[in-house]
Amino acid sequence: MVAASAPKPPQFSLEKAIRKNILALAPYRCARDDYSEGILLDANENALGHALPKESKQQQNGHAVDTSFDDLDLNRYPSPTHFDIKQRLCELRNVPSPHNFFLGVGSDECIDLLFRITCIPGKDRVLVCPPTYGMYGVCAQVNDVEVVKVNLDVEGGAFRPKVDEINRTLSEAAQSANPIKLLFLCSPGNPTGTLIPLDDIRAILSNPDYEGLVVVDEAYIDFAGADKSAVRLLIEEGWSNLVIMQTLSKGFGLAAIRLGIAISSPEIIQVLNNIKAPYNISTPTASLALRALSPTGLSLFRQNIQTLLDNRTYLRDELLKLPAIINILGAPDANFLMAQVGDKDGKPDNKRAHDAYLHLAETDKVVVRFRGNEYGCEACLRVTVGTKEECDEVVKKLGEFLQ
Repeated sequence: MVAASAPKPPQFSLEKAIRKNILALAPYRCARDDYSEGILLDANENALGHALPKESKQQQNGHAVDTSFDDLDLNRYPSPTHFDIKQRLCELRNVPSPHNFFLGVGSDECIDLLFRITCIPGKDRVLVCPPTYGMYGVCAQVNDVEVVKVNLDVEGGAFRPKVDEINRTLSEAAQSANPIKLLFLCSPGNPTGTLIPLDDIRAILSNPDYEGLVVVDEAYIDFAGADKSAVRLLIEEGWSNLVIMQTLSKGFGLAAIRLGIAISSPEIIQVLNNIKAPYNISTPTASLALRALSPTGLSLFRQNIQTLLDNRTYLRDELLKLPAIINILGAPDANFLMAQVGDKDGKPDNKRAHDAYLHLAETDKVVVRFRGNEYGCEACLRVTVGTKEECDEVVKKLGEFLQ
């Protein structure tokens, strides 16, 4: 796979996209940046080791299996680079170099750092496309960045970006004293579940007036198909103003280890590395990530994805059998569905949906997410695809209440 020879778009440069004080920053140099082997007396670590009680090995299939972290050097600071994880991600995502990857404490750290490297507080702006992931707005407020909204086209549950309106908004902002420096596209969307076509992303990337970054959040991409990822726009087509975010939380089922991923040009990745905390990814997190990205781990990952895809189809069919579920909005591209609750006349009923949400959670101990207050999601319950038994239970309890 060969990257495009000429960077695109022609007007994009780090000097325009990244804050000047960030580009001038001399990053903190930690002890492990220099040496990581030998008698390590340079980082004020505890040479006696950690103080955790030793755990006994558990028996699995007649064999002793160490499920603890006793063999890890927990008294030592972790690697600041984790090139071993990044190399395995290269193989998984068909990316040529570990230098295209940044690892963060969940995607939320990646989001926050992108704000910090691009947006001058109180001056620059960010564009989002509701309904979308709420942390974009939270990070904007924390960083004192104004949010510009261009709602998705929600007609018929399409949830597709209004590309012409987005580009018009970007072009107008480029002529103002308060430019837009970041644009977030969630694909597949949360809470929409809908994959954004690559042609739509490409049309925004090619806006000749926009000098900021386009960020495509692909937390749920493994449920849509890795071949649908915007990574190909970065690697095969060479769009240098593109950042893709992924995670091990969803498809890999490792939400608790908090490992987020940003994929971009080596130049942008270097800027993110320059401002991150020196040891942001812990040794236990790295150890579990390497296990998940091993050949055995990837085999289990792919089996689980297929099971969830089968369960997603099953759950969709069963939900639509309920008379009060009048629609499944969005496309089934993620590991959840948006079920729209109707009244006796078949019209969306927000109160009924909210009542169902509360009853399921408080009485039946079946917890879904009410999304009826978001744009284009009236009377919607977002239901995560669970095990076959969990799918049956949520359909049963929802049907009982709605009757």
